Amino acid sequence: MKRALACLMLLSAMVTSPLLTAKEAALMAEDPVLEKRVMALAHELRCLVCQNQSLGDSHSDFAIDLRTEMREQMKQGKNDDQVVDFMVERYGDFIRFRPPVKSTTFLLWFGPFILLVIGAAVLFISLKKRKRSVKTTPLNDEERKRAEALLGDK
Repeated sequence: MKRALACLMLLSAMVTSPLLTAKEAALMAEDPVLEKRVMALAHELRCLVCQNQSLGDSHSDFAIDLRTEMREQMKQGKNDDQVVDFMVERYGDFIRFRPPVKSTTFLLWFGPFILLVIGAAVLFISLKKRKRSVKTTPLNDEERKRAEALLGDK
């Protein structure tokens, strides 16, 4: 009897546990055109919590709040550029997946190319030094015979 009751309690816990972590459905605009516009813009902005996901893909509370804020601003008649400007003013250029080229983002845009050029130059210089340090003198008869014996050439 105790065993059946324990199994029943375990079964009920397994059935109800997913309900404890369920969240309320995300708010959506009544207007499908507005919702499509919000999601298109949300895919252009980065979730600062997830950092490698867009606001449109992220399910974090932060992303949900920002999408709600974007919806409200668009309902007030603001265009996409004004909404993005608001987000950049509040969170900086990092919120954009494609930040503008300016003095503060110069290294972000051109840093990889600069590192590639530096790496190629270092490789070129080190290979040139290595070539100079290796002496290529022909083998004498004794060394040639020893090499042939090691290689098995007859």
